[in-house]
Amino acid sequence: MDSLPYFVEGEVVKGFGRGSKQLGIPTANYGQNLVDMLPNGLSNGIYYGFCQVNYGPVHKMVVSIGWNPFYKNEKRSMETHIIQQFDKDFYGSNLKTMTIGFIRDEKNFANVDELIEAIKSDIVTAERQLDLEHNSILKDHNFFSIKSSL
Repeated sequence: MDSLPYFVEGEVVKGFGRGSKQLGIPTANYGQNLVDMLPNGLSNGIYYGFCQVNYGPVHKMVVSIGWNPFYKNEKRSMETHIIQQFDKDFYGSNLKTMTIGFIRDEKNFANVDELIEAIKSDIVTAERQLDLEHNSILKDHNFFSIKSSL
């Protein structure tokens, strides 16, 4: 993909409320203004990369970009699942994401269980890819060391 790596920084906002509650897979969401700025070359789908909350440790992530066909979203979204357990929500926090690889196109599912299985498989794929040396070194990218004025 020509648009990768893709870097985003912004505030975590409330999403649709499905990730944690319905799916058991919490997500951190960017506001619509940042989603609307995604480059045309970044097609809808599931990606992997690294992220950072409030300039803390850098974590692995999976990010869904698109319309979430299972839920028939009316607006495109960018929902980041951080592969790390957090004790509480962090709405209003600064989130930096570096998207570096593509897993699959977004697709519809027959039921929520199929969706959950696909997400879990995406997480395994992301972890495997991010452990590869040529990807793991990006965890130390200077993007994560620069404090912005956001």
